[in-house]
Amino acid sequence: MLHATIMAGGAGTRFWPASRKLTPKQLLTLTGERSMLQSTADRLSGLCPPENLLIVTNKVLVDPIAEQLPNIPRESVIGEPAKRDTAPCVGLAAAWVAAKDPDATMVVMPADHVIGPDHVFQDALSHAAELVEKDPTRIVTFGIKPSYPAEVFGYIEAGAPIAGSRIPTFSVERFREKPDLETAKQFVAAGSFYWNAGIFVWKAQTVLDALAKFQPEMFAHIDKIRSAIGTPDFQQTLEREFTAINGTSIDYAIMEHYENRVVVEAPFDWDDLGNWTALPRLKGVDEDGNTTDGRHLGIDTENTIVRSDNGHLIVTVGMKDCIVVHTPDATLIANREDEASIKKVVAELQRLDLTEYL
Repeated sequence: MLHATIMAGGAGTRFWPASRKLTPKQLLTLTGERSMLQSTADRLSGLCPPENLLIVTNKVLVDPIAEQLPNIPRESVIGEPAKRDTAPCVGLAAAWVAAKDPDATMVVMPADHVIGPDHVFQDALSHAAELVEKDPTRIVTFGIKPSYPAEVFGYIEAGAPIAGSRIPTFSVERFREKPDLETAKQFVAAGSFYWNAGIFVWKAQTVLDALAKFQPEMFAHIDKIRSAIGTPDFQQTLEREFTAINGTSIDYAIMEHYENRVVVEAPFDWDDLGNWTALPRLKGVDEDGNTTDGRHLGIDTENTIVRSDNGHLIVTVGMKDCIVVHTPDATLIANREDEASIKKVVAELQRLDLTEYL
């Protein structure tokens, strides 16, 4: 059976004031009736049994996540003692999985993506796992066919097709960082570039071997953690060794250096909910371009995003291109075009020591 790791440690500050330290974006219900984390776990049902599911998160979120996923063994929710980016997270997960099953094939994915339909996703994941079983040294990632020249995503440049693949699959020429608008337009026009979905399938041991080769200093700390798995010293070792790691992304650490890597053209729908402006893509807009999540009365209101908790009615009059988010203790009103500055709000609240709003 497949093993799966869900990376669930993000802060989701661009979704403030709904997103807080103990209820970050991945624990919010932004679509449907389940949180983003719960939906991600549900998506793996049938492919990955609960005992093969690992959640790697921020240590302060271990209890809230355990409450949201009661079917997952408590020891399978690991709290990172420090924020160290995705490569140490993946290394820790691979060490944990390999300790349970040295020959394990594992999938790694973020907790905060919107993906569907589930059966199409599962079929694509099975295809990726088959590719790895055919060649255990292979690393498989998923690419999203771009629908516009996005500047907020990394890109994957596809090379030659992989023969015999039932889903379009290609060798990877290179990974490209988030581009400026003109470069993004060139990527889309070329037709051979995909958005990097940040979903990977590989053998756990392959990842550990790659870290040992390309990031030996990081691997030395991960290896000490691996040696302590299943012992009374695990938590203390995790705290000491993980904190000592100089973190970086998995793309920088492995993917940009590794040779045997392929990209599967994702046949499923995908959205990375980066901020409030993603809501219109998920919930649609009315005839005035407004998107509403909760109770709202709009008069002469256009192109505005409104979210309200607990049945609170928000009335907007003469507003255009705004974001309005109401929670029991804080309300955000922002210009939609300056949405990225919401991160500055969180930083300012920290500077003013207004921790009750974080």
